Amino acid sequence: VGYLSRKALPIKRNDAEPLTREDVQYDLLYHIFSDARTVFTNPIKNTPGETPAKLHFCDLYVNALYKSSKCSKVLKDKMVETPMFAVELAKISLLTNVGRINTTMAFFPEMKTALRTYHPVPSLQKTDGNAQDAPRIKNCLKAALLPAEIKGEPPSTPEQILEKLRAGQRPPTSVVNLIFVLANHAAPLASVHFETPLNFLDLFLPINITSASRARAFLWLMFHYLEGPDLPNPFEDEYSRQHPGKVPWLHRINEMEMQGENIDTEEEIQWGITMSGQRDAFLQRLMTSIDAEKKAKPLATVNPTKGSFLPSSLLSATHSNDRAISEVNYHRLRQRHLPNGEREKPFLHYVPPTREQQQQQQQQAEPERRRGLLPLCDITYVLHHNQIMPHDLLALGGVTVVHRFPVRSDVIYCNVCLLFCNSSICLLSCRCVASRLNSGSTGRFGRRNGR
Repeated sequence: VGYLSRKALPIKRNDAEPLTREDVQYDLLYHIFSDARTVFTNPIKNTPGETPAKLHFCDLYVNALYKSSKCSKVLKDKMVETPMFAVELAKISLLTNVGRINTTMAFFPEMKTALRTYHPVPSLQKTDGNAQDAPRIKNCLKAALLPAEIKGEPPSTPEQILEKLRAGQRPPTSVVNLIFVLANHAAPLASVHFETPLNFLDLFLPINITSASRARAFLWLMFHYLEGPDLPNPFEDEYSRQHPGKVPWLHRINEMEMQGENIDTEEEIQWGITMSGQRDAFLQRLMTSIDAEKKAKPLATVNPTKGSFLPSSLLSATHSNDRAISEVNYHRLRQRHLPNGEREKPFLHYVPPTREQQQQQQQQAEPERRRGLLPLCDITYVLHHNQIMPHDLLALGGVTVVHRFPVRSDVIYCNVCLLFCNSSICLLSCRCVASRLNSGSTGRFGRRNGR
């Protein structure tokens, strides 16, 4: 119900685009927070048994934010030192409270995450250029509860709020929670308090109703649910008195009269342009630094006479056939948390040496062979070349056992994992040189006819 659906409620603007007075409905917020009628019960009692003081809506809402358990000490100190900042924060918080500002918005130009968009709000950032971002405001609002509601469950429906009022609890809930409830139940309450096709959320949209009458209807609802429907409502008019349960009359205006409200000043327009430029410059610097880091990142070292270890992302580019690429991608390992809190580095795959490199290795090892010194191991099987699947491997205490290959009588199989890549056992099978069989010695690297 209403002029716009709930999905159209949040303000939608591109990154770095300022939020104008029309976007935030500045005149509506001004009439709400400048109302001087002290008719709302202070939920905080200084002395037990003392008659609670009465507050106007601005103080009631600012106090609710200040008492929130999610309001930081720095933010509280600033609210006390600069009262106008507290009012500006309260206005942005009210828009977040009803869903007009969603949690994808941020209000400081140095924001880096791609999940949010930056927006200067010139009319509501006169005392501090960098307001809180919407997610922090939302967390602060969610924790703005009465002392009795912190351990229990706050009322979540209008009926539960009225039941607490009838039970003598005044106020029945915090003003912040009341606004959440009214926003969530805007559709069922539309016929109770409004004339078709309006509802509670329409009060915060740029529609052809005066800002003053919308502010009055909002304050009427606050008093109705915080103080009780049976008490004389100071915000009622002749229409609401003749129609019990209905908000005061909402005065319609034409297009020309709408253009006379929420007019941005020249100073605000220029400030918005300046902040948008700062945002663009920051993004340019950020992208330049990211590109420089990518170019400066060193590649894995390659020994020209031996095989090389390459990261998974680079290994896939070294093979032209789709089969090899798919197998490499299948066995790519993600970064994982180690027990000591460190992060495991990307898995490195072994790339076997070329035929020329193998010949060069054999020539270098020939003098050692003649002296009876055998190379420790000859790596011959690589995962993506021999199709060794994970179920063919068994890792026990740092030992990799390969089941696929038949045991040969003329080969001693190494049972010690010789290669480690960043705390991960390389998925390789190792064969020891078999020359020692002639002497009947298995050495310390394996056993005859074993794995």
